Amino acid sequence: MAIGILSAFWLVSFLLVLVPGADWAYVIAVGLRDRSIVPAVGGVLLGYVLLTAVVAAGVAALVARSSAVLTVLTVLGALYLLRLGIAAVTDPAVPRAGDERADEPWTRRAVRGVGISGLNPKALLLFVALLPQFATRGATWPFAAQIAVLGGLHTVNCAIVYITVGLAARTVLRARPTVARAVTRCSGIAMIVIAVLLLAERIVTG
Repeated sequence: MAIGILSAFWLVSFLLVLVPGADWAYVIAVGLRDRSIVPAVGGVLLGYVLLTAVVAAGVAALVARSSAVLTVLTVLGALYLLRLGIAAVTDPAVPRAGDERADEPWTRRAVRGVGISGLNPKALLLFVALLPQFATRGATWPFAAQIAVLGGLHTVNCAIVYITVGLAARTVLRARPTVARAVTRCSGIAMIVIAVLLLAERIVTG
């Protein structure tokens, strides 16, 4: 693939990742609550790897054209976000000095991350609309391989931004439990709002 195309995609992808959304809200909540953000961020990234595979296989385009399947994905993703958001609002656990509370199993945090990104119909449609625009049919590289490279580049951007966000949330707010609790609740509210908007949009367009 041409360096110019990869550079253009990297810039577009990075700017999109910088826009706060459900991923940000989840990573911030985890950064304030758990000792390690790696399982949660790893789960989010795995979700994008799976979406890349779906787009490369051509399945995403079929899903986007099926109103029934898209509705099911939207409802599942919205309900998942709603559940996580309510938990963050009602139980905004924050780190405290000397707090030895055991974290949740890393697998559970990873699965939640996969659910945040992998079940997000907006992310699926974004991948369907964005990745193919930077891939060239009939090029030396197979189309699926180009999609895989672009999806991998987007996932790297996500890793850089989300690790930074999670560490910043934990480091900056660690000694400020009141502010940390407020930020956790705001993250939960953001998840709830996104979930409601997803459901509302599906009801209007469905």
